[in-house]
Amino acid sequence: MKKLCVFIICFLLLKFSLFLCSLRETTCFWRMKQSEEDEGELRTDCGFILFINPYPIEEDFYNTLIHFRIPTRKYEYFLVLLFATDEINRNPFILPNMSIIFSIISGMCFQTLDTIDLRYSPKYSFFRPPNYDCRKSPCNVALTGPSWTTSVRLTTYTTYPQIFFGPFHPILSDNVLFPYVYQVAHKDACLPRAMVSLMLYFAWIWIGLVISDDDQGIQFLSDLREEMQRKGICLAFVNMIPDSIQLYTKRAVIYDNQIMTSSAKVVAIYGEMNSTLEVSFRRWAYLGVQRIWVTTSQWDVITSNKDFSLDPFHGTITYMHHHGKVSKFMNFMRTLNTSKYPVDISQMKMKWNFFNCSVSDTNYSSMNHYLYNTTLEWLSQHKFDMVWSEEGYNLYNAVYAVAHTYHEIILQQLESQNIAKPTGVFRDCHQMASLLKYRVFTNPVGELVDMNLRKKLCANYDIYNIWNFPQGFGLKVKIGSYSSYLPQSQQLHISEDLELSMGSILVPTSTCSVTCTPGFRKFYQEQAPDCCFDCAWCPENEISNETDMEQCVRCPDDQYSSAEHTHCLQRHVSFLAYEDPLGMTLAFMSLCFSALTALVLGAFVKYNGTPIVKANNRTLSYILLVSITFCFLCALFFIGHPNTVTCILQQTTFGVFFTVAVSTVLAKTITVVLAFKLTTPGRRMRRMLLSGVPNFVIPICTLFQSVVCGIWLVTSPPFIDTDTSEHGQIIIVCNKGSVIAFHFVLGYLGSLALGSFTVAFLARNLPDRFNEAKFLTFSMLVFCCVWVTFLPVYHSTKGKVMVAVEVFSILASCAGLLGCIFVPKCYVILIRPYSNSLQKYKDKLLY
Repeated sequence: MKKLCVFIICFLLLKFSLFLCSLRETTCFWRMKQSEEDEGELRTDCGFILFINPYPIEEDFYNTLIHFRIPTRKYEYFLVLLFATDEINRNPFILPNMSIIFSIISGMCFQTLDTIDLRYSPKYSFFRPPNYDCRKSPCNVALTGPSWTTSVRLTTYTTYPQIFFGPFHPILSDNVLFPYVYQVAHKDACLPRAMVSLMLYFAWIWIGLVISDDDQGIQFLSDLREEMQRKGICLAFVNMIPDSIQLYTKRAVIYDNQIMTSSAKVVAIYGEMNSTLEVSFRRWAYLGVQRIWVTTSQWDVITSNKDFSLDPFHGTITYMHHHGKVSKFMNFMRTLNTSKYPVDISQMKMKWNFFNCSVSDTNYSSMNHYLYNTTLEWLSQHKFDMVWSEEGYNLYNAVYAVAHTYHEIILQQLESQNIAKPTGVFRDCHQMASLLKYRVFTNPVGELVDMNLRKKLCANYDIYNIWNFPQGFGLKVKIGSYSSYLPQSQQLHISEDLELSMGSILVPTSTCSVTCTPGFRKFYQEQAPDCCFDCAWCPENEISNETDMEQCVRCPDDQYSSAEHTHCLQRHVSFLAYEDPLGMTLAFMSLCFSALTALVLGAFVKYNGTPIVKANNRTLSYILLVSITFCFLCALFFIGHPNTVTCILQQTTFGVFFTVAVSTVLAKTITVVLAFKLTTPGRRMRRMLLSGVPNFVIPICTLFQSVVCGIWLVTSPPFIDTDTSEHGQIIIVCNKGSVIAFHFVLGYLGSLALGSFTVAFLARNLPDRFNEAKFLTFSMLVFCCVWVTFLPVYHSTKGKVMVAVEVFSILASCAGLLGCIFVPKCYVILIRPYSNSLQKYKDKLLY
C-alpha cells in the first residue's frame, strides 16, 4: 500500500512538472500529443449554419452558444468565424442594419455525427437559428469541413445549400448527386506538375508514392506518373492504401517493408486525413521511418517528437494554395472582447494547433550554426506571424460568399417590393442556391473569389517545410512558391535565403543508381525503370564531360580522348618524316645505295672491254644497274609528308622500275642459257642470241606492268588517307586505292622473280669462267625471301612503321640484286684485275 501511495505521489508530481513546462511553450508553436483524446479530435469535423439577424447581435449570444470545450484543432474555425462575422457586421456596405451570425450544427465539432438527429433532437434545440418555424423551415447555408464525408452524410438530413471549405474533392462537384453542395477550394489540377518541378530542382528522380485506393488517388497517380515520365523521374514504389481498416491491417506489414527497404528518400503522399492513409502515416512515424514527405497542406504534421533539425530538407514539404494574408486578424486577436466571445485567449494562442506559423526574416544559413542548447534562445529572438490554414481561408471566403448572397437576395426583395423591411429569413432554397453558385466577389484581401469557375482553375501554390525542434515543437516555414501561369523557367521559385544557404546544406539525394561521373555513360538494366542503370566506361576515343550522360560523344578525327575520357586532346600528326631517326636512316641508306650503284655503273663503263663485263650481255648489266639505282631512289617517295603526287608515284615507280630490274635479270638468265645450251653452229638459236632477242623480254614485261599500273590509276588510284586507330595520333598514309591492283603488281613481280630464279638455278652449273648464273640464282633467292617476308610483316603493322617496312623491303631487295650480282664482279675488276683477262684464263687451261 505504501509503494502504491509513493507511486501515485510521484506520478502527480511528474504530471504537475509537465504542466508547468507546457506553460513555457512559444507562441505559434504546437506540440503533437499522442493521446487518445487528441486522436479522437482528429476524426471530428465541423459544421456551421450562417443566418441573418435583423437586429444587432446580442452581447452574450455566443456565451449561450459556445459553452462546451472547443477541440484543440478546431480553434481556428471558431476564430475565423468570429473574425469574419465581426468584420462583416462592421462593414456598412454589406447587410447594413443587419447582423450575420453563426450557430453550430448539432453534434459536430465535439461529437460524432452518427448519433445526432439534426432536425428533431430537443437536446440541441438551442443550436437552431432564431425565428425557427416548424411549419416552414428557413433556407440557411451550412458550412462543413474539412472532410468531404461530412457533407455527403449531411445531405441525407438537410436540403439547404452547403459550402464545403475542406480540400477540393471531385465527388462533391457532381451536380446530380449533390446539386446544393459547393466547394470553395481550388482543384489540384496542377499539383502533380508543381511536385515534379520541385523534384527536378533538387534532382530527386527516385520517388515513392503513397495514395488512397480510391478514384481520386488513382487519378492523381495517373497524372503524376505522366508528368514524371515527361521529366525523367521514376516511381520506386506505389502504396495504394485501401479504405477498409480490416484490409489495411492484413497488408500493413507489406506496406511497411516496401517503404522501409526502398532506396527512395522522397515520398509523395496524396489522400485525405481521417482515413487509413493517416493511420499508415502515423504508423511509419512510430516505426521511425524518416523520409522527405511531399504532400498537401492537410498533412503538415510533425512526424516525430524527438527529432531536432534545422535542415530545410527534413520532415514534411507541403503544397498550400496561395492566398493573401489577412492582416486585420492579428489586431482582432489583440482586441478580442472576452466578455462577448467566451474563449480563453491564452489557451487559444498556446494551442494554435494546425495553424500555419511563419517566421519573418529567417536567415537559413545562420540557423545552421545553432546548436541544440541555443535553439530556444534563437526562438525567443524571432517574431512569428499567425496565418490561416487553407481550410481557414476557405471558411473565410465561404462566410463572405454567403453574406454577399444574402445581400443580393435582400436587394432583389426590396426592388420587387415584396417586403417593406427585410426579416432575414429566407425560405426559397432554389433562389439561394442559384445565386450562390454563380457568386463572384472580391474579398477584403483583394483576391477574386469565383464560386462557379474555381474548381476549373489551376491554383498557385506556396511551398512550406516543417522544421522540427526539441520536445516536438514544429515550425512551418515558406521555402518557395509555384505558379503555372508564369513562363516555364519561372514557375518554380525557391526562397533566396534558401538558395544562398545551399552551399552549407547538403541536399539529400533520392536516386535509384549512383550518378555516373564524367567519363562514364548510363548502361540501362533490363526490365528496370529508366532511373535504374549502371555506369559503363566510355569506349575508345569517346568522352562524356557531364554527369549521367546516356551516350558518349565521339571526339573529332583530329582529336582523341584523354585517359579519363572527360575531354578531347589534339592528336599528333604522324608520318614517316625525314626528321625522324627512322626516316632519316632510310633516306640515308637510299641515297648511299643509289650512289654505290652509280659507282658500280661507272666501274663497268670504265672497264667495259674486260671479259667479266662483256660476259652475259654488257648492255643488260647497264640496264640492270640503272634500274636498281632508280629502285633505290624511288624509296624516297615513301618518306616525308604524303601528298597526291607522291602517293601516285610511290606505287607506279616501284612497280615499273622493279619490273625493269627483275625482267633484266630474267633476260640475263635467258642469255646465259642460250649461250651455253643452244649455241650449236648453224642453229637458228645462235642467230637469235646474236640478234639480241632476249633483250625484248624487258620491254614486253615492263609494258604489261605499265598497263596494269595505268588501269590501277584510272580505276582506283592511291590517295591521301588518315588513320586514327592509334591513340593520340593521326597517321597520314597513302591509301593504296585498289588493294587488288597492289597485290597484283606484287604478284606479277613475284612471278618474274620466280621465273628468273628457276632458269638461273637450272643454268648454275654450266661450265664457264665468267658464268653468272649462280649470282643470278642467289640474287633472285634473296629477292623472293625479302618480299615473301614483307607481306605478313606489312599487314601486321600500322602507320609509319608499315611504310618503313615497305621502304626497307625495297632497299633490301635492291641491295640483294646489287650485292649478289655485281659485288663479285667489282671485286674481280678492282681487287684482282689479273683474273679479269681472257688470256690469263686460256693460259690456266693450258697448264
